[in-house]
Amino acid sequence: MPLITQKALAFAGKTAIIDPKGEFTYQQIIDASSLWAHRFLNGQTDLNGARVAFMVNPGFDYVAVQWGIWKAGGVAVPLCVTYPLASLAYVLDDTEAAQVVIDAEFESVLLDHVSAQGLIVHLISNPGNPKIGALPTVSADRPAMILYTSGTTSLPKGVVSTHANIDFQMECLIQAWEWKESDRTICMLPLHHIHGIINVVGCSLSVGGICEFLPKFSESAVFDRLLSGELTVFMAVPTIYFKLISYWDSFSEDQKHFVFDQLKAFRLMVSGSAALPVSVMEKWHVISGHWLLERYGMTEIGMAISNPFHGERKPGHVGIPLPGVQVRLMGDESEIKEDLAPGEIQIKGPNVFQSYWNKAEATAETFTEDGWFKTGDVAHIENGYLKILGRSSVDIIKSGGYKLSALEIEEVIRQHPNVADCGVVGLADDEWGEIVAVVVVLTSELEVNALNTWLRERLPGYKVPRKYLIKEELPRNAMGKVTKNDLKAMFTQ
Repeated sequence: MPLITQKALAFAGKTAIIDPKGEFTYQQIIDASSLWAHRFLNGQTDLNGARVAFMVNPGFDYVAVQWGIWKAGGVAVPLCVTYPLASLAYVLDDTEAAQVVIDAEFESVLLDHVSAQGLIVHLISNPGNPKIGALPTVSADRPAMILYTSGTTSLPKGVVSTHANIDFQMECLIQAWEWKESDRTICMLPLHHIHGIINVVGCSLSVGGICEFLPKFSESAVFDRLLSGELTVFMAVPTIYFKLISYWDSFSEDQKHFVFDQLKAFRLMVSGSAALPVSVMEKWHVISGHWLLERYGMTEIGMAISNPFHGERKPGHVGIPLPGVQVRLMGDESEIKEDLAPGEIQIKGPNVFQSYWNKAEATAETFTEDGWFKTGDVAHIENGYLKILGRSSVDIIKSGGYKLSALEIEEVIRQHPNVADCGVVGLADDEWGEIVAVVVVLTSELEVNALNTWLRERLPGYKVPRKYLIKEELPRNAMGKVTKNDLKAMFTQ
């Protein structure tokens, strides 16, 4: 039995989940997930790694289905509830899922397609009565879940994590962030990504805490819960913090004082899944009294690096290696030891995924000969803390012999009082190799020439953008990350 489902037994009578349908105890999750396991087995003794996809709204049903797949010996494949049919069909075809669970809200999107494919369909609205039998023994080294990469540079790849990977990822964060049974958090993150599945839902339910689910994001709904005095832990992506800050700006001074007092009482506030602008971190500190804990992770490794729960949290830095995780920076030929020298982040530890689904060559290419996972992200170390300089493929700009960090240039641009946000990319250029270009979102009118002049007072000339576009918003994926390839395309349209 997976570790998280075993742990639930110790908290059977406690409230575990609150969602739009009501409150549910750990015992209700245990019972419901066992029924789902029997449905998936349908008389078999073990799914033996068969993939079960599910398109289910975040909440009790999601967790019950996920745990049920694991108890039956299957591999959970959560589907993004906002994807179009073509993207869903790609995941179903690629994983060769034989069974699919569909929530009532998504029957119109998916039911006809999966029925035509001859897949076994389970409806949340009409689950049916299963055959009851013994559940299999599932070892920790078996595959547990397939999550898909964002596919920004190629077709999305399925990341296979074992139960041991998932167990370690949760236990590592429970130790580092001191999760407690008394903790209560809220999940409003997509549950086809590691951030929501492991960091929020997995950790809270592993310690006997309460996880609330907010079905649709709105600034007012989030603030209602943040100010309730009931929550202790809050995790979000930078885009959400940015929206909450903008909403807070409309409050009266008395309301702002009340907000500060309520938020200051939180035990922990975390930001992740995309680079946290220093300006957002500083403004949130003014609002809440909290320095957001920024960390670093990805689908293939869960979390690997984090600012400390106790101790200094450095703006613009993702922190130090988490317990049990090995981290090194590699240059072109050797490991980098000195401060401020850039290198690729490489990871080794029990958190690292097993393989890319049905992609042996891609799996081999992403590991070094001595077994380190190559993240493709470039960083440097400053006084022991890692600072992400960007993704080697999109955030490191090679211009005129220099290697420039798009993220560092973005931080400077965001300091202009008329700039709300920006995205920096490198564009191919015959003379320079690449030139710096930026898409800017403004809070008020600003001439490009004026911005360029302002930047030349703050950046070396070779870092100042040569091309500018003004847009109302930046293109982002489901986790709030700016999609840099879409930014590049804007300059050619």
